[in-house]
Amino acid sequence: MTGFSGFPRYLAIALSWAAVSWSAAFLLVTLPPVERILPVPSAVVHGVGALVCHQRPERSFHVQERRFPVCARCTALYVSGAAGAVLGWFGLARVPRQTRLIVVSAALPTAVSVGAEWLGFAGSSNLTRALAALPLGGAAGWLFVRMLRVEGAQPPCAMIA
Repeated sequence: MTGFSGFPRYLAIALSWAAVSWSAAFLLVTLPPVERILPVPSAVVHGVGALVCHQRPERSFHVQERRFPVCARCTALYVSGAAGAVLGWFGLARVPRQTRLIVVSAALPTAVSVGAEWLGFAGSSNLTRALAALPLGGAAGWLFVRMLRVEGAQPPCAMIA
């Protein structure tokens, strides 16, 4: 084995930490006391949210009339991605079988809800958008961590089956 064999593990740790921190940050800044006490961090989180999401108010969750920094679908993707990353640390450090099937199956509810909205077949509620995105975020977070935990026993191309 060449290179730094611990790198994938540290990358998995960083990914998990970042996912949990980002989810916690955008959930916390929606609380009115946090915005009053920490206005600059709240503004930063909303600014970063603007870089990764359309932030349309009608498609975002609200807490006491405070809009989340990301839309309902993105909220579910990020929160379930963080949960999936944490769950990826449990169990054996091996690549799951049929990773493509896992990703495609998990993406299907999101794809169907987006497609139905775009084609005008259905107007989804924020709750429906969020629920449809949960499997994709969870599966992606879980798969990334599980794959990064592998100790380089397989070349990267062999991990995607």
